[in-house]
Amino acid sequence: MLRFHLQAKLKLKLARQLYQFLNPLDILLGDRAFCAYADLVAIKKLECDAVFRKHQARKTSMRKGKIVGDCDKLVTWYKPKICPKGLSQDEFDALPQAITVREIYYYIVIPGFRTERVSLITTLFDKATYSTLEIVGLYGKRWDVELDLRHLKTTLGMDILRCKTPSMIRKEIYVYLLAYNLLRSLMWSAGTTSGTPPLRLSLQGTRHHLNNFIHQLLAVSSTKLHRIYRTLLKVIAHKAVPDRPGRSEARVHKRRPKAYPLMTKPRHELRKQLQTA
Repeated sequence: MLRFHLQAKLKLKLARQLYQFLNPLDILLGDRAFCAYADLVAIKKLECDAVFRKHQARKTSMRKGKIVGDCDKLVTWYKPKICPKGLSQDEFDALPQAITVREIYYYIVIPGFRTERVSLITTLFDKATYSTLEIVGLYGKRWDVELDLRHLKTTLGMDILRCKTPSMIRKEIYVYLLAYNLLRSLMWSAGTTSGTPPLRLSLQGTRHHLNNFIHQLLAVSSTKLHRIYRTLLKVIAHKAVPDRPGRSEARVHKRRPKAYPLMTKPRHELRKQLQTA
């Protein structure tokens, strides 16, 4: 448990280094791990805005704060009394004494969802420009990031890295990212050409179609290459994934695993152990 906690802290610290790549007027979506006082201050200093889920350690109610609408209010957050881990004392001293944030509540009544009430924290104060429903819908799009990570780890197989050295692991990750961007670029070209939203196309289907066409693309001459490429785009966009809002699936294994022990030794040692048994 302690090891998992330290890994989560390290990942969060590395993720905060990506703030430097934000451009002014960008809106950053994040889960509750980023909903900290120092993060909101840092993002506002970059002239950006944020929409985070409220951290479970913060307890507020609709009775506190200035109500600006149904389940929508302005709240004043005060600077922590103790310097949080991950901040230097100078960075902590430079934080303002208080900030104002907008807090939004909404409820999920879809069967199968574990969370019933969600609290969002945002720095988008203008209710006329950023309505409550628009912010809730914007945060709902954050789930697309989880799906993209699942495509990288599960669909493309990046959940198990096979290289042994740090330099080769970096190259392996780069290759996965290149393959993922290639598939996404094909989906974008197919969607824009046929008038279908690219996000409604299947990444796994695009992968299968590309594997089926790759031999023809490599074998034909340059005059026929463009025609085959256009055919590939039509095949990719032929069948869009249906819109299934609120879809939920149980996290279970489809097949019962074999009752074999885990491989904890190199294969040659296990083979020698079998031969001398």
